[in-house]
Amino acid sequence: MNRPLALDRIRVVLSRTSHPGNIGAAARAMKTMGLRDLWLVAPESFPDEVATARASGAADLLAAARVVGTLQEALADTVFSAALTARRRELSLPRMQARDAARELVVRSGDGIVALVFGNETSGLSNEEVGLCSLPVTIPTNPDFSSLNLGAAVQVLSYELRVAALGETAAVPLDAQAEPATHADFEGFMAHLERVVTVSGFHDPANPKRLLPRMRRLFNRVRLEKEEVAILRGMLTTFETPKRRS
Repeated sequence: MNRPLALDRIRVVLSRTSHPGNIGAAARAMKTMGLRDLWLVAPESFPDEVATARASGAADLLAAARVVGTLQEALADTVFSAALTARRRELSLPRMQARDAARELVVRSGDGIVALVFGNETSGLSNEEVGLCSLPVTIPTNPDFSSLNLGAAVQVLSYELRVAALGETAAVPLDAQAEPATHADFEGFMAHLERVVTVSGFHDPANPKRLLPRMRRLFNRVRLEKEEVAILRGMLTTFETPKRRS
């Protein structure tokens, strides 16, 4: 059976991994399901012999892994991202179960690179990290014993991604005429929006409350296109420009 094309556009991101063995286990889980693109955000120890030993045949994925300092860097060129989280987060989008999320990622891969993000083994992803992603994802585990090892969690999602990808004949863009905004485009817009609403007095940085997280959630639901981001930023630039008196 040919390797599904969608898998080439799916990036697995491990954020702040504390034990190198879990990086190796994740690489092995990915390779068994045909995933290759591994990014590591500020790992505690990498490269590491323990990671290589646990990879058990997937050392090539470790050798090719990209190491970056922040999740922003890992997501910059992506058009969609999903964050694995077991906890309900205030002001986040509704969580999607792993199987449905895998289908969504495969479909979105038709527009460009998509990412699946896993957090630290002990603390998981921070609220800020989840907020940077387009979609929160959960694995429907036994509620009486819901703890999953990082390598096991990567294996579950890698399997679901492969099953979803095998159901697609090819990665087809959702709209061939529309170029989706990348994570970097979106973050640039959000920074611009924050500056404008702060200067205007609509937003008080000393008393931020929930305005900016709510705005982020709103625009994450919309799935902005690159041209739409340009339009919105053009509007913001107009608001920033003093009007001439006639």
